[in-house]
Amino acid sequence: MNHRILTTTRRAALRLALTGAGAVATATTSYGGHFDLPGSTPARGYIKGPFGLLHYYDNGERLGRPLLMFHQAPMSARQFDSVYEPLARRGIRAIGIDLPGFGMSDPTPFVPRCEDWALIAPAILDHFDIARVDVLGHHTGAMIATEIGIQFPDRVRRLILNGPMPMNQEERKRRLDWVKTAEIDFKYEADGSHLASSFKSRYKMYAAAAKPEVRLITRYTVEKFMGLAPFWYGHNAAFQYDHERGLRTLKVRTLLLTNTGDQIYEHCQIARHLRPDFAYVELQGGGIDVVDQLPEEWADAVANFTAGAS
Repeated sequence: MNHRILTTTRRAALRLALTGAGAVATATTSYGGHFDLPGSTPARGYIKGPFGLLHYYDNGERLGRPLLMFHQAPMSARQFDSVYEPLARRGIRAIGIDLPGFGMSDPTPFVPRCEDWALIAPAILDHFDIARVDVLGHHTGAMIATEIGIQFPDRVRRLILNGPMPMNQEERKRRLDWVKTAEIDFKYEADGSHLASSFKSRYKMYAAAAKPEVRLITRYTVEKFMGLAPFWYGHNAAFQYDHERGLRTLKVRTLLLTNTGDQIYEHCQIARHLRPDFAYVELQGGGIDVVDQLPEEWADAVANFTAGAS
């Protein structure tokens, strides 16, 4: 790295530290591609939630419609790095939340269910002084978003379920058996080969839809292990959850959002059959990482739905 650029960046960072203003946004611009900083989130911080501290990303408090976003497991709210800025351009204040035990949020003191994670919503809204909000969840996050809509309907304006997953008991058992074998009984090898195998598995998931970006897959892999709770909490909660019941119970205005390359695309078709009254948008292509693969199209779908009146 050029010494002059390094010196200039260091001086700018020191000025920001002394003034305490705009550190994240300015640092991202100054550092360019040399650091793996979260994208386009001027504010990051913590909220005191019912299970401890909740870490969040906020793309701009001066923007219009607020949107809470909940990530898939086992990741973090950095899943939305590619869309914080596109959503801001569309007038949406996007607030990404690290679920308890994932990213940099404190874990629950027990093995959680989606119904438990939904309890964080009022604390988040009260922290930001938001009365009603649009809520979005992707995969596991979609189940939590569903529960927020059920438990706190007066606080939810519109709901976006990106990848709902209703399943029958046979499939539920099969997936929970997989959680036990592949995640709860996961073996941490002395030579670190478990990291390589996790990377290869994640690489294949992305490659099914697009040419993988190795640096991006590396981040996904690290996010799996960086949380303060066991990473299997995520899929365990997701596969325990009765999303069919949740979908039938919902009374808030809802969008079912999917993409043709999603691994659970067919589950969204089941959800569509269960709730033909819900709005539906289908993006072409992409995979489980559609937010990184089709950020502009994804942001358009979110913005178009949330633009409507209450």
